[in-house]
Amino acid sequence: MSVLRGVLTAAAPPGATVTAVRRLLRATDTAVLAAGGSGDEPPVTIPRDPAREAARRELSRRMYHENDPSPFQRALNAFWDWLDRLFGSAASATPGGTVGLLVVILFVVAVLAALWWRLGIPRRRLASAAVLFDDRPRSAADHRAAGEAHAARGHWNQAVQEIVRALVRSLEERALLDVRPGRTADEAAFEAGRVLPAHADRLRAAAREFDDVTYGGRGASAQSYHRIAALDRDVEHTRPHLTDSAAGQAHGTRQGAAQ
Repeated sequence: MSVLRGVLTAAAPPGATVTAVRRLLRATDTAVLAAGGSGDEPPVTIPRDPAREAARRELSRRMYHENDPSPFQRALNAFWDWLDRLFGSAASATPGGTVGLLVVILFVVAVLAALWWRLGIPRRRLASAAVLFDDRPRSAADHRAAGEAHAARGHWNQAVQEIVRALVRSLEERALLDVRPGRTADEAAFEAGRVLPAHADRLRAAAREFDDVTYGGRGASAQSYHRIAALDRDVEHTRPHLTDSAAGQAHGTRQGAAQ
Protein backbone atom coordinates (compact mmCIF):
# COMPACT_ATOMS: atom_id res chain seq x y z
CA MET A 1 0.00 0.00 0.00
CA SER A 2 2.93 2.36 0.67
CA VAL A 3 4.11 1.76 -2.91
CA LEU A 4 0.59 2.57 -4.15
CA ARG A 5 0.41 5.83 -2.22
CA GLY A 6 3.86 6.76 -3.34
CA VAL A 7 2.86 6.35 -6.96
CA LEU A 8 -0.33 8.40 -6.39
CA THR A 9 1.57 11.17 -4.65
CA ALA A 10 4.11 11.41 -7.45
CA ALA A 11 1.46 11.14 -10.16
CA ALA A 12 -0.63 14.26 -9.59
CA PRO A 13 -1.96 16.68 -6.97
CA PRO A 14 -5.36 16.03 -5.28
CA GLY A 15 -8.16 16.30 -7.80
CA ALA A 16 -6.24 14.89 -10.81
CA THR A 17 -7.77 11.45 -10.43
CA VAL A 18 -7.62 10.29 -14.03
CA THR A 19 -3.92 11.08 -14.43
CA ALA A 20 -3.12 9.28 -11.17
CA VAL A 21 -4.99 6.15 -12.24
CA ARG A 22 -3.30 6.01 -15.62
CA ARG A 23 0.19 6.39 -14.17
CA LEU A 24 -0.56 3.89 -11.43
CA LEU A 25 -1.70 1.28 -13.93
CA ARG A 26 1.31 1.85 -16.14
CA ALA A 27 3.56 1.45 -13.10
CA THR A 28 1.71 -1.71 -12.06
CA ASP A 29 1.97 -3.21 -15.54
CA THR A 30 5.70 -2.48 -15.66
CA ALA A 31 6.16 -4.03 -12.23
CA VAL A 32 4.27 -7.15 -13.24
CA LEU A 33 6.31 -7.53 -16.41
CA ALA A 34 9.49 -7.14 -14.38
CA ALA A 35 8.43 -9.79 -11.90
CA GLY A 36 11.91 -11.19 -12.02
CA GLY A 37 13.12 -8.01 -10.40
CA SER A 38 16.63 -6.72 -9.99
CA GLY A 39 19.23 -7.51 -7.47
CA ASP A 40 18.48 -4.44 -5.39
CA GLU A 41 14.71 -4.83 -4.68
CA PRO A 42 12.39 -7.79 -4.33
CA PRO A 43 10.08 -8.41 -7.28
CA VAL A 44 6.48 -7.01 -7.25
CA THR A 45 4.06 -9.89 -7.21
CA ILE A 46 0.70 -8.03 -7.12
CA PRO A 47 -1.45 -9.28 -10.03
CA ARG A 48 -3.11 -6.79 -12.41
CA ASP A 49 -6.74 -7.08 -11.13
CA PRO A 50 -5.94 -6.72 -7.39
CA ALA A 51 -3.74 -3.76 -8.27
CA ARG A 52 -6.61 -2.08 -10.10
CA GLU A 53 -8.93 -2.71 -7.13
CA ALA A 54 -6.36 -1.30 -4.75
CA ALA A 55 -6.06 1.80 -6.95
CA ARG A 56 -9.85 2.29 -6.93
CA ARG A 57 -9.98 2.00 -3.13
CA GLU A 58 -7.15 4.44 -2.73
CA LEU A 59 -8.57 6.96 -5.16
CA SER A 60 -11.94 6.88 -3.40
CA ARG A 61 -10.34 8.62 -0.44
CA ARG A 62 -11.62 12.14 0.23
CA MET A 63 -8.24 13.79 -0.22
CA TYR A 64 -8.35 13.05 -3.96
CA HIS A 65 -11.79 14.69 -4.41
CA GLU A 66 -11.42 17.94 -2.49
CA ASN A 67 -11.23 19.97 -5.71
CA ASP A 68 -13.98 18.12 -7.57
CA PRO A 69 -16.83 20.35 -8.83
CA SER A 70 -20.03 20.41 -6.76
CA PRO A 71 -23.20 18.62 -8.00
CA PHE A 72 -24.67 22.03 -8.90
CA GLN A 73 -21.58 22.94 -10.93
CA ARG A 74 -21.66 19.60 -12.71
CA ALA A 75 -25.34 20.08 -13.53
CA LEU A 76 -24.65 23.61 -14.75
CA ASN A 77 -21.80 22.42 -16.93
CA ALA A 78 -24.03 19.69 -18.37
CA PHE A 79 -26.73 22.28 -19.12
CA TRP A 80 -24.31 24.61 -20.92
CA ASP A 81 -22.94 21.65 -22.90
CA TRP A 82 -26.49 20.70 -23.92
CA LEU A 83 -27.29 24.30 -24.86
CA ASP A 84 -24.11 24.54 -26.89
CA ARG A 85 -24.98 21.35 -28.78
CA LEU A 86 -28.54 22.58 -29.32
CA PHE A 87 -27.45 25.91 -30.80
CA GLY A 88 -24.77 24.17 -32.81
CA SER A 89 -27.35 21.84 -34.35
CA ALA A 90 -29.77 24.74 -34.98
CA ALA A 91 -27.06 26.86 -36.55
CA SER A 92 -26.01 24.04 -38.88
CA ALA A 93 -29.63 23.55 -39.98
CA THR A 94 -30.32 27.31 -40.48
CA PRO A 95 -29.38 29.04 -43.75
CA GLY A 96 -26.54 31.40 -42.99
CA GLY A 97 -25.25 29.43 -40.00
CA THR A 98 -24.92 31.30 -36.72
CA VAL A 99 -25.77 34.67 -38.26
CA GLY A 100 -28.95 33.28 -39.80
CA LEU A 101 -29.95 31.75 -36.45
CA LEU A 102 -29.46 35.10 -34.70
CA VAL A 103 -31.61 36.82 -37.33
CA VAL A 104 -34.40 34.26 -36.79
CA ILE A 105 -34.24 34.69 -33.00
CA LEU A 106 -34.36 38.50 -33.26
CA PHE A 107 -37.32 38.27 -35.63
CA VAL A 108 -39.27 36.01 -33.24
CA VAL A 109 -38.52 38.35 -30.31
CA ALA A 110 -39.71 41.35 -32.35
CA VAL A 111 -42.97 39.60 -33.27
CA LEU A 112 -43.64 38.65 -29.63
CA ALA A 113 -42.91 42.22 -28.49
CA ALA A 114 -45.30 43.62 -31.12
CA LEU A 115 -48.06 41.23 -30.02
CA TRP A 116 -47.54 42.14 -26.38
CA TRP A 117 -47.66 45.86 -27.23
CA ARG A 118 -50.81 45.44 -29.31
CA LEU A 119 -52.75 43.04 -27.09
CA GLY A 120 -51.46 43.97 -23.66
CA ILE A 121 -50.85 41.57 -20.82
CA PRO A 122 -52.80 38.34 -21.41
CA ARG A 123 -55.49 37.80 -18.84
CA ARG A 124 -58.13 35.19 -18.40
CA ARG A 125 -61.42 36.65 -19.58
CA LEU A 126 -64.74 35.86 -17.96
CA ALA A 127 -67.03 33.39 -19.66
CA SER A 128 -69.44 36.23 -20.44
CA ALA A 129 -68.61 39.89 -20.97
CA ALA A 130 -68.69 41.91 -17.78
CA VAL A 131 -71.37 44.55 -17.41
CA LEU A 132 -71.05 48.32 -17.26
CA PHE A 133 -72.69 48.93 -13.91
CA ASP A 134 -72.53 47.24 -10.54
CA ASP A 135 -75.43 46.69 -8.19
CA ARG A 136 -75.36 50.27 -6.86
CA PRO A 137 -77.63 52.49 -9.00
CA ARG A 138 -76.13 55.92 -9.55
CA SER A 139 -77.13 58.81 -11.76
CA ALA A 140 -75.20 60.15 -14.72
CA ALA A 141 -74.24 63.17 -12.61
CA ASP A 142 -72.81 60.87 -9.93
CA HIS A 143 -70.70 59.02 -12.49
CA ARG A 144 -69.47 62.29 -14.02
CA ALA A 145 -68.48 63.61 -10.60
CA ALA A 146 -66.62 60.38 -9.84
CA GLY A 147 -64.84 60.56 -13.21
CA GLU A 148 -63.78 64.17 -12.60
CA ALA A 149 -62.46 63.25 -9.15
CA HIS A 150 -60.38 60.41 -10.58
CA ALA A 151 -59.11 62.67 -13.38
CA ALA A 152 -58.04 65.30 -10.86
CA ARG A 153 -55.86 62.68 -9.16
CA GLY A 154 -54.51 61.36 -12.46
CA HIS A 155 -56.31 58.01 -12.17
CA TRP A 156 -57.13 57.81 -15.84
CA ASN A 157 -58.31 54.20 -15.92
CA GLN A 158 -61.03 54.86 -13.34
CA ALA A 159 -61.82 58.24 -14.93
CA VAL A 160 -62.46 56.60 -18.32
CA GLN A 161 -64.65 53.92 -16.75
CA GLU A 162 -66.78 56.47 -14.93
CA ILE A 163 -67.25 58.82 -17.88
CA VAL A 164 -68.38 55.92 -20.09
CA ARG A 165 -70.86 54.90 -17.39
CA ALA A 166 -72.07 58.49 -17.16
CA LEU A 167 -72.59 58.56 -20.93
CA VAL A 168 -74.67 55.38 -20.95
CA ARG A 169 -76.62 56.35 -17.82
CA SER A 170 -77.43 59.71 -19.42
CA LEU A 171 -78.93 57.93 -22.44
CA GLU A 172 -80.99 55.77 -20.09
CA GLU A 173 -82.22 58.83 -18.19
CA ARG A 174 -83.27 60.40 -21.50
CA ALA A 175 -85.14 57.17 -22.36
CA LEU A 176 -82.98 56.68 -25.45
CA LEU A 177 -81.85 53.37 -23.98
CA ASP A 178 -83.90 51.06 -21.82
CA VAL A 179 -82.59 50.45 -18.33
CA ARG A 180 -80.87 47.08 -18.45
CA PRO A 181 -78.55 46.11 -15.56
CA GLY A 182 -76.73 43.44 -17.58
CA ARG A 183 -75.83 45.65 -20.54
CA THR A 184 -72.21 45.68 -21.74
CA ALA A 185 -70.33 48.63 -23.20
CA ASP A 186 -70.44 47.14 -26.70
CA GLU A 187 -74.18 46.56 -26.49
CA ALA A 188 -74.77 50.10 -25.25
CA ALA A 189 -72.65 51.56 -28.06
CA PHE A 190 -74.50 49.53 -30.71
CA GLU A 191 -77.95 50.49 -29.39
CA ALA A 192 -77.02 54.14 -28.89
CA GLY A 193 -75.56 54.31 -32.40
CA ARG A 194 -78.99 53.48 -33.83
CA VAL A 195 -80.61 56.56 -32.27
CA LEU A 196 -77.51 58.76 -32.53
CA PRO A 197 -76.01 57.75 -35.89
CA ALA A 198 -73.85 60.87 -36.10
CA HIS A 199 -71.91 59.63 -33.05
CA ALA A 200 -71.98 55.89 -33.78
CA ASP A 201 -68.25 55.61 -34.52
CA ARG A 202 -67.26 57.62 -31.44
CA LEU A 203 -69.59 55.56 -29.27
CA ARG A 204 -68.00 52.30 -30.47
CA ALA A 205 -64.54 53.77 -29.87
CA ALA A 206 -65.53 54.71 -26.32
CA ALA A 207 -66.81 51.17 -25.71
CA ARG A 208 -63.53 49.69 -26.95
CA GLU A 209 -61.61 52.06 -24.66
CA PHE A 210 -63.75 50.92 -21.72
CA ASP A 211 -63.14 47.23 -22.53
CA ASP A 212 -59.39 47.70 -23.04
CA VAL A 213 -59.02 49.49 -19.73
CA THR A 214 -61.33 47.23 -17.72
CA TYR A 215 -60.60 43.78 -19.14
CA GLY A 216 -57.63 44.11 -21.50
CA GLY A 217 -55.02 45.26 -19.00
CA ARG A 218 -54.19 48.43 -20.95
CA GLY A 219 -53.77 51.85 -19.39
CA ALA A 220 -55.85 54.88 -20.29
CA SER A 221 -54.51 58.39 -20.84
CA ALA A 222 -55.69 61.93 -20.20
CA GLN A 223 -56.49 62.26 -23.90
CA SER A 224 -58.77 59.22 -23.73
CA TYR A 225 -60.72 60.65 -20.81
CA HIS A 226 -61.12 64.12 -22.33
CA ARG A 227 -62.14 62.63 -25.69
CA ILE A 228 -64.95 60.59 -24.12
CA ALA A 229 -65.98 63.50 -21.88
CA ALA A 230 -66.35 65.65 -25.01
CA LEU A 231 -68.48 62.87 -26.56
CA ASP A 232 -70.64 62.85 -23.43
CA ARG A 233 -71.27 66.59 -23.77
CA ASP A 234 -71.98 66.31 -27.49
CA VAL A 235 -74.42 63.44 -27.01
CA GLU A 236 -76.21 65.35 -24.27
CA HIS A 237 -77.01 68.17 -26.73
CA THR A 238 -77.78 65.98 -29.75
CA ARG A 239 -81.35 65.30 -30.80
CA PRO A 240 -81.92 61.60 -31.37
CA HIS A 241 -82.84 60.10 -34.70
CA LEU A 242 -85.62 57.70 -33.75
CA THR A 243 -86.73 54.92 -36.06
CA ASP A 244 -90.19 53.46 -35.63
CA SER A 245 -88.96 50.67 -33.39
CA ALA A 246 -86.70 52.98 -31.43
CA ALA A 247 -89.47 55.52 -31.01
CA GLY A 248 -91.83 52.83 -29.73
CA GLN A 249 -89.16 51.59 -27.35
CA ALA A 250 -88.52 55.11 -26.04
CA HIS A 251 -92.26 55.72 -25.63
CA GLY A 252 -92.65 52.49 -23.69
CA THR A 253 -89.69 53.39 -21.49
CA ARG A 254 -91.23 56.79 -20.67
CA GLN A 255 -94.57 55.18 -19.83
CA GLY A 256 -92.84 52.65 -17.56
CA ALA A 257 -90.97 55.44 -15.81
CA ALA A 258 -94.19 57.45 -15.36
CA GLN A 259 -95.91 54.51 -13.72
